[in-house]
Amino acid sequence: MVILNPEQPIDWHQALCRYLGASIAAHLIWEVLQLPLYTVWTTGTLAQQAFAVLHCTLGDAMIAGLSLLVALALFARATWPSTDVVRVFVVSLTIGVAYTIYSEWLNVNVRKSWAYSDLMPVVPGLGTGLAPLLQWVVVPTLAQWVAIGRPPWIDHREPQR
Repeated sequence: MVILNPEQPIDWHQALCRYLGASIAAHLIWEVLQLPLYTVWTTGTLAQQAFAVLHCTLGDAMIAGLSLLVALALFARATWPSTDVVRVFVVSLTIGVAYTIYSEWLNVNVRKSWAYSDLMPVVPGLGTGLAPLLQWVVVPTLAQWVAIGRPPWIDHREPQR
């Protein structure tokens, strides 16, 4: 585990690489754990299940990366991640959650690309599965925390005493 020195600034490239690495790892774990909440768990072969996990993890990586890049392009200064952390975090999280709601609706209800099992709790009024919705709150929060070495809702480094 890398221990970050709060006195030493992290450059944007290092933070971006850490974010993507943590995000991909966490999304992969989440996709494996939530597989029983989809019908592919009981109706699919092992190969179909593995493909679903890989396909969804790669999609998650693209959504996570693009959400962060859009937030950075719109709201970050050259000093990110030393500054603008909260603003970038909130915008990237909002983009990820909004896309998830849209994607789940499109793929479950319109395209019927996948289906929820009876085990999936669904958010009333949205029809979106609770697990994928929580995924897009928990994983980006964790990934940004790993990327910058502090909770992403803290916009500056506290001085050491």
